[in-house]
Amino acid sequence: AANLWLVYSKPVPANSRELWTLFLQCSCVTAVIGGLFYNWMFASLEYSWHLSIAMAICFSLLLLLTLFLVHPARCVFSMMMPTLGTKQGRKLLLSTCIMIVVVNITPNIISNIKTILQVIKCICKNSAESLLNSTALLGTASWEFGDAIQENVDSINIYRPMNGHFQFSLLKNSSLIYQQMHLAGEKIGRDFSAVQVLVKDSIRVGNKLVAGFSMLYLCFESTWYLKNYLTNLRFDNFYITKKLERLAVDRKTARLLMGPSKTLLRPTGLKLSREEVMLCLVQAMLLTVALMLMLVVMAMDHFAFSVADTAVRKAAQFSVVPVALNIKYSAKIGILPFVLKLLRLPVEELPLQDFERSYHHSLIFSSAHCSISPPTPPNPSVLLVVGLLFCILYATVFLETYAHRLRRKIAGSFFESWEEKRALYLYKKLSRKHKEE
Repeated sequence: AANLWLVYSKPVPANSRELWTLFLQCSCVTAVIGGLFYNWMFASLEYSWHLSIAMAICFSLLLLLTLFLVHPARCVFSMMMPTLGTKQGRKLLLSTCIMIVVVNITPNIISNIKTILQVIKCICKNSAESLLNSTALLGTASWEFGDAIQENVDSINIYRPMNGHFQFSLLKNSSLIYQQMHLAGEKIGRDFSAVQVLVKDSIRVGNKLVAGFSMLYLCFESTWYLKNYLTNLRFDNFYITKKLERLAVDRKTARLLMGPSKTLLRPTGLKLSREEVMLCLVQAMLLTVALMLMLVVMAMDHFAFSVADTAVRKAAQFSVVPVALNIKYSAKIGILPFVLKLLRLPVEELPLQDFERSYHHSLIFSSAHCSISPPTPPNPSVLLVVGLLFCILYATVFLETYAHRLRRKIAGSFFESWEEKRALYLYKKLSRKHKEE
């Protein structure tokens, strides 16, 4: 492995064997990166498969030529790998999490809301139909009751131009109500679909912009680091490297490194400075805020499913409400009631006709003929994937410092002569500080 890395980090291969080894290394790296690039564009950014394949092939060929022919480009690309463990890598992973949530959870929430609206629509439709049928029952009852009153009127041999029937107005055209309800339901459905498409498209475009900017900034940050590493001897030069230790031993001044300053660190050590610890805590807090927002969206998904499932089950359990209309009517006629009352004699009343009937009707709130789509349960794999990605994100927060150190070590292995100059500069700086003390 050390020999392979030595061939990979060399500016120019020494012989044809090293040349072919470098080409095979660049080819393997290009194949892996090309596959990841295709999966990222197709699965995460939701580009079409043919565009993703074309972009992945072009990117792979360009990357292969660049890595094989340009030595600084190999260094920049190698530094991009540990840079993925820094803030820029977290942005890419966070945009992936957002896209997973938007693509998988938002449509599920909208679907469950549509199910709730279908239940409400079904209840309203059946309730309206039952109420209209109940008005028809009232019309029948009023007409029969009017017949009974008319018979009593006709039985009296006194001319009275009257009609005993009630004038009860019924709404015969129920299709108008159904049409209005259908139009209202369609409008609500279109509004929800429009909101769903708008949110999904907006977040998809935003995610693509963030992902593209993050990739460009990732390349820029690695190039910026290499440029400062090669032009500024003071830049990121506070590590006790093996070259510095060897230089101190050769000049018999190892005591300079026995009690190093607090600002000096060993690149392979686990010690973190106070500034590095505070930076990790701040990044972890910001990441926790993003995690809370994700959990709120997931909780909304579970809540929408719970409400939709409860609505469907309760609507199926709605019992039929019986309605009974009882009409009791008794007609009597008195013989000279006014005269008998003046004489204080009992009034004789002769029964004419009794009317007593019961009318029964049932109010139905739900029906098996309603087209209600079943509620969609939350996908547990989404929670698992998002949880795994956030575990990686939290790991990168605390590994970011070591990723920076690894990036410096990669730059030193590609430019060993310049690393020796940096070690000499740091050695002279420590020597001057030691003499002053």
